[in-house]
Amino acid sequence: MAKYKPTNSAQGHFLPVFFNKQLQKGTFEFAINHLIDSELNLSHLDSRYQNDETGAPAYDPRVLLKVILLAYSRGITSSREIARCCEENVVFMALSAYSRPHFTTIASFVSGMDTEIIDLFREVLLVCDEMGLIGREMFAVDGCKLPSNASKEWSGTRKDFKKKCIKLENAIDRIVKRHREEDLTEAESRVKETEEQYLATLKRQVDKIQEWLDDNNDKTGYKGTPTKSNITDNDSAKIKTSNSIIQGYNGVAMVDDKNQIIVGAEAFGEATEYNLLGEMVEVTRDNFKSVGTGEDIFKETKLTADSGFHTNNNMKMLAEEEIDAYIADRHFRKRDPRFDNAGRYKERTTEERRKIDKSRKQFLPADFTFDPEFKFCICPAGKRMYRSGIPTVKGVKRAAFTGQKKHCRPCKLRSQCLRYPERTEIRQVTCSIGAFRENTPASFAEKMRSKIDSVVGKVIYARRIATAEPPFAHIRHVMGLDRFSFRGKTKVNNQWLLFCIVHNLKKVFKYGMAAMI
Repeated sequence: MAKYKPTNSAQGHFLPVFFNKQLQKGTFEFAINHLIDSELNLSHLDSRYQNDETGAPAYDPRVLLKVILLAYSRGITSSREIARCCEENVVFMALSAYSRPHFTTIASFVSGMDTEIIDLFREVLLVCDEMGLIGREMFAVDGCKLPSNASKEWSGTRKDFKKKCIKLENAIDRIVKRHREEDLTEAESRVKETEEQYLATLKRQVDKIQEWLDDNNDKTGYKGTPTKSNITDNDSAKIKTSNSIIQGYNGVAMVDDKNQIIVGAEAFGEATEYNLLGEMVEVTRDNFKSVGTGEDIFKETKLTADSGFHTNNNMKMLAEEEIDAYIADRHFRKRDPRFDNAGRYKERTTEERRKIDKSRKQFLPADFTFDPEFKFCICPAGKRMYRSGIPTVKGVKRAAFTGQKKHCRPCKLRSQCLRYPERTEIRQVTCSIGAFRENTPASFAEKMRSKIDSVVGKVIYARRIATAEPPFAHIRHVMGLDRFSFRGKTKVNNQWLLFCIVHNLKKVFKYGMAAMI
């Protein structure tokens, strides 16, 4: 018969733990402790407290900062989980000197940093600059879309919320009516109790919507049209990603190409990035001026960005400020000869499919009747389509026309007019108006297209993806910081800056700590 060593779970064993011995050299926690105690000037954090004469003693903000930075480096953003680590994890005990801060203290510390977090970001940036980790040769700006602590189910315009409120009130009326009928008969108490709870939930939702409608108006987009608001967090936005649609923020970062140090960062509740380039340029410029660089950093540094930042207004701003920028447009790859065969496996064009399948005729622009002044056009079904814009494609102005849902949805010619009639609601068609005259001055967007299509432009822009994307991969997939846990732009921006600070500190730990210690 097998024999085992005896065990006794009721016995006790005391282990001497010296917290200063738990932070071993060569570890990230040792680097955090050394930087905060010896390298970073964090006197601005002391201004948060006014308890020198009255009031209870506060937790040292440097201790809280050490614990939070270490937790974020391990993908822990919950204040409750961080507080639990300070009671159970020896490394966290060592960093906090076993002070065991409450989770509310940790949460209020992160959410309450406004100007302090910007000063902290610049202090870390100064350390990176002194170590020579910033090359100042090229910056790349890009955005990372992360979900926030808000539900997209509570997004919509005032019109949408009014419809939802009416729908909930109708559901409440149906339940109340059914309860009145059941009062006359014998009904199961358990079922009735469940419906009573559901009824209370619906009433709370109605009150929540009504309260929001009384105090808020629709948000307006950059075109002046109403955009979807969110009752839970109205600063957030409904953002489309490559996988789904999320309710969150766009964390934008300006990254240096030498070691992928983030030199400027801010979180925006914007679904698109068109209006964010100017703000990121100013944020980065102010950061370098604060660390001792008197001159404009963009006088000597190139700037690259993807097509999400390409607008004529942005190109005009860059030209006026004399910034050497290389920003791609949506058709950049199509003009590159190396991508000539990129679409060889895509579905055939309308003209090719008409030649192959003659039984199914699909309407082309030639089948539409256009107004001589290009104010409207008539579709093959005899319905009027209204002009939706005048885009310019390769120097040629084209009038764009869009049908109406009330005409397109019940139309019997949908299968001939639309490529995907089962999922496309309306037909859109364009017609050429004419080419620009030769003496017409090129727009700022056209000048940027010529610049980025050059040999030098392609070489410089090719470095963008290896500069801007690695920090996002490190933050989201390596450290596991893939969502925001706060609500409101100020609090979310604080957390995004902390994400970027941890990323930069990882770079300092990897490349610069050997020279410091």
